Amino acid sequence: MRIGLLLAESRGGIGQHVASLVPRFVSAGHEVIVCAPPGTAEHFEFGPATVVTQAAGLRGCDVIHAHGYRAGMTALRDRSRLRPLVVTWHNAVIAPGPRGLMMRMGQRLVARGADLTLGASSDLVELAKSLGARNAQLAPVAAPAMPRIRTPRADVRDELGVGNRPMVLTIGRLAPQKDYPTLLSVAARVHESTPHAVFVVVGDGPLRDNLQARIDAEQLPVRLLGHRNNVADLLGAADVFLLTSHWEARALVLQEAMQVGVPVVATAVGGVPELVGDSAVLAFPGDADGLADGVRAVLAEPETANAMRTRGRELSSRWMDEDAVAKNLLDIYAGLVATGG
Repeated sequence: MRIGLLLAESRGGIGQHVASLVPRFVSAGHEVIVCAPPGTAEHFEFGPATVVTQAAGLRGCDVIHAHGYRAGMTALRDRSRLRPLVVTWHNAVIAPGPRGLMMRMGQRLVARGADLTLGASSDLVELAKSLGARNAQLAPVAAPAMPRIRTPRADVRDELGVGNRPMVLTIGRLAPQKDYPTLLSVAARVHESTPHAVFVVVGDGPLRDNLQARIDAEQLPVRLLGHRNNVADLLGAADVFLLTSHWEARALVLQEAMQVGVPVVATAVGGVPELVGDSAVLAFPGDADGLADGVRAVLAEPETANAMRTRGRELSSRWMDEDAVAKNLLDIYAGLVATGG
């Protein structure tokens, strides 16, 4: 097959997912054309694929797979020549106001225009169906295999100045979806009962200055590390992984934490509950008290923490890996091509 993969601007999970598919499709004997903005193409390694910057470059492909609503809208503008069309929904629309309204209108158009809609979590599948998708199904996105932990736990903690103190780790872009104001409130509450606990946040983004200003003003035990390349080492050094997002599908960082065996405390949003099962402590979004209680319980109860580590590893061992995800997509494409979409 000649497979067209279409994505909009990306620096995170969507681009990473597409980059993982390309070599696997090519190794299976297929030709791959990736359409992406120049900055995205430079950021990710699309390897053996042909890379184009305009959707017209995908004409003639046997199947088009657009990743995200914006990519789906781009494909629909050339609908007669870009089909059969598969669109994966990776994210929910949580933006307020006119921008959010326009994005939700786009969702409806994409749901009705695609031959097949794939959702990264069950709530996205149900949403697509409610908006008129003719065929929608779950298609989980696999987390990349975690690299080997290279630096001993004690060395990482010494480098961070944590030492033997409890370390709560968060990884993610410093953007509104992640609800870092709630994370700072969690840190303040945990500090009251566990004053030596340190909250470490990895990632950059537009909220960094505002977050740092509040950390300084309230003297919170939170350190913003910015971008780091040693995620596996940091996970290996953490006592708790904390996620405070307003919404996530199958958050890659949660998958990584569970693979390493870090106890997870998270918000029960989107695809998080179905991902973590009974291996994590969950609270409502914005519930700083509930999340703080979860963090305190993990830190104070070694048996609970060990059980969460074991259960997380067990669950993650049963997830589809990147090879299985790629094969599943190839089977889906073949079925669409055989039936003409």
